[in-house]
Parts: sequence; structure tokens; C-alpha cells
Amino acid sequence: MDLGLNDRVYVVTGGSRGLGLAAARELVADGARVVLASRDGQSVAAAADGLGPNAIGIAADNADPATPGRLIGAAREHFGRLDGVLVSVGGPPPGSGADNTDEQWRSAFESVFLGAVRMARAAAGELAEGGVIGFVLSGSVHEPIPGLAISNGLRPGLAGFAKSLSVELGPRGIRVVGLLPARIDTDRVRELDALSGDAAAARARNSAAIPLGRYGTPEEFGRTAAFFLSPAASYLTGVMLPVDGGFRHGF
Repeated sequence: MDLGLNDRVYVVTGGSRGLGLAAARELVADGARVVLASRDGQSVAAAADGLGPNAIGIAADNADPATPGRLIGAAREHFGRLDGVLVSVGGPPPGSGADNTDEQWRSAFESVFLGAVRMARAAAGELAEGGVIGFVLSGSVHEPIPGLAISNGLRPGLAGFAKSLSVELGPRGIRVVGLLPARIDTDRVRELDALSGDAAAARARNSAAIPLGRYGTPEEFGRTAAFFLSPAASYLTGVMLPVDGGFRHGF
């Protein structure tokens, strides 16, 4: 199936590694051009180089209010248009509701929540009919994850914002979608497994709770993201899609 991605241009935050890079890789493979953003300038430049001439890397922090304008400007300057954004940020620090500090909450709110809201608002003002705004969220939107109190607090709020935005932008033909990954085999998930003290045992235990019996691969997530952002998904909006191998118990 032709996803219709040829020559379309997307901004992908958190694009130097993990899920953001996986999505960008699949977008480029299907003919799109991408602006990757990450706080680590060297890493994002290397990631863009690895994707070839249809990708550029920009050092940018989601918590910086100037970031959305810089990234959208870069898309227009280098590739001449903007068709969508995928807002992906690194996971906030682990911890319990009793242990996480005010500063950890404040920092995560600025980057994970408010930074995503700013990026979406800026994109909404620039996109034309057929544009799309995507959020990489988490399975914690539906069910809290033990040991990730900050993520459990912020991700559901972003899902609610995304749903509201989808209603507001629908009449303009702009879609808003969310992806809810669970155990995708990234550095972040391996780090979380290691916090248990026995990463191999944690992986085995978590895999046993997934109907498909294994962790997802970044490539599987990336292909799902590319479809969701593409014109092939033109009648999907306001949707929060679990990418979890069936882990979520609800419909």
C-alpha cells in the first residue's frame, strides 16, 4: 500500500533515538522528509546523517518556548513545507508519588507536557488541510505504571488535550492522533527493567503479561507511527492507539 508520504515534511521531536528516531526512519523510508530535534546536538546530527539527505537534525529543547517556531521554520527553510509533527519526548524520571520532588515535577511538566502543548499549538497555526499532529504518549494514559508517578500524572492530561484539539481542528481537515506504546525494546525500557535489580527477570515477567509474548521492536512502532501520520490514515483523528502487543486489558 502506498502511504502517500512521498515528499511530505514532518517535524519529529525526541528524534535522536528511541521511538522518535524509529518513526522518523520509517517516514523517510516511505519518501518523507524530516526535521529531527533533540537536546543533544551531536546525537541528533548523527541520527539525521544516518537517515540520509531527506533528514536534518536540530539541537532543541522541548521546554524552550522558542523551539516550536525554530523547528517549523527549519522545515520550511530546508524542505519548503510542513505536513505534520510528531511530538515525542524522553520519559520523565521514575519514582513514586511520595518521592518525586517538586523540581522533578516542574521540569517534566515543562518538557513533557507544556512543551508538547506549545509544539501542537504552533503546528496548528501553520498546518493546512491534510496536516496531522501526533503525540507519542504511553500506556499510562489508560493504566498507571508502577514506579512512574510523573508519567502517570502527565500523559493522561496530554491525551485529553489531544482529544480536545482534534475536535477543534477537525473542521479545518487537520488530524490529531496519539500513540500509546508499552514495552517497546528501547534503551528507555531496558533502563526501567534494570531498576528492578534483575533486568532479565523483569523482561521475562513483563513479556509473559503481553498476549503476543514479547516486547515490540522499534521498527514495529515506527511503521505504526508512519501509517498514523500518513494520508493513508486520513479518516483517523482523536484516536489514542495502543502499540502494546495486546497488553491493555480494555477494548
